[in-house]
Amino acid sequence: MPDGTSDFQRNHLRSMSQLTETINPTTEVVRDIPRTAAKPTARQWLLHAGLFLITGLTTTICGIVMAGPDLDLAGGSPPVVRGFSGTLLMLPWLYVGTILAVLRYALMHPYVLKEGLIFSGSLLAILTSHEFGHYLFCRYYGVDATLPFFIPQPPLLIPGTFGAFIRMKSPVPSRRALFDIGLAGPLAGFVVILPIALAGVLTLQHAPQLANAVANTGGNLTFNDPLLFRLIARAFKIDLDNSVANSFYLAAWVGALVTSLNLMPVGQLDGGHGTFSIFGKNAHRWIGMTAFVAMAFISVLGWTWHGSPSGFVYVVLLAIMLRVRHPEPEQMEPLGLARTVIAIVTLIVFALCFLPFPITIT
Repeated sequence: MPDGTSDFQRNHLRSMSQLTETINPTTEVVRDIPRTAAKPTARQWLLHAGLFLITGLTTTICGIVMAGPDLDLAGGSPPVVRGFSGTLLMLPWLYVGTILAVLRYALMHPYVLKEGLIFSGSLLAILTSHEFGHYLFCRYYGVDATLPFFIPQPPLLIPGTFGAFIRMKSPVPSRRALFDIGLAGPLAGFVVILPIALAGVLTLQHAPQLANAVANTGGNLTFNDPLLFRLIARAFKIDLDNSVANSFYLAAWVGALVTSLNLMPVGQLDGGHGTFSIFGKNAHRWIGMTAFVAMAFISVLGWTWHGSPSGFVYVVLLAIMLRVRHPEPEQMEPLGLARTVIAIVTLIVFALCFLPFPITIT
């Protein structure tokens, strides 16, 4: 039966109802606009694969150096030179000679080469899972992002890499997308850290005499254990203080350090993305400043108590991150209960990985 309303009026009322639902700030309905991220080209795949392979080489060399004995630095007889300029010319010769000596030693001692490959493979597995956690969620939400850039260090430096990163090239569509993209990386990396840390702690060589002999030498460098390692050792009744680290242990240690650093609630670090999505813009800024002041204080304690300047590296990085403006998502909808639980889990991951004093120098 007709209701006395024309078709034009009914269509007009229907349009106004949809518009009201869209702009009503109290509604919890989130209408995501489908997006499609651009796929990497063959040239981009080659670039990123090349960086990955080079990083694999430099981290393997690092693992060989940490597993093998002290090596003779000369890879052949250096040329006879005189004066300051001649000394500078010798440095590349000595550097390349050292790299060749390390590789030659590893080829002659397969056990050392195996340890180098274990360290490299374990560390790259952690970094790859971390970065692809970000990348896959970027693709899920239609955010244009690069493939992971792996950054190799010059050979012989520890740990052989400056880490890895992806670069987002388009805006993040929503608060939930920012949360998921930001925390997917460290959580994925932690999932890989767990079995590697377990393997590292369970295969430690219990050698109190060797550990004490190393501790009594001048200029000793000690890698302090994160809470995760302590809990594993306690569960299996393993004495960390009188054991010698292996390649699994060292890779998990570096992975835990990188994870805790990325979870700092500052700027555009992963923890900064999480903080922004949970608490909003203003709280993100104040929490970041508080974290910076806390780390500055901890770095002074680390220098005083542990003789290590490593904390100042944190401070410099956080200072840079504080100056980088965090982009705002296109909409700030409620996160929901599930993501609140994930945020609590992420805080626990940070506590398990964080080391206020990573190394002690005596």
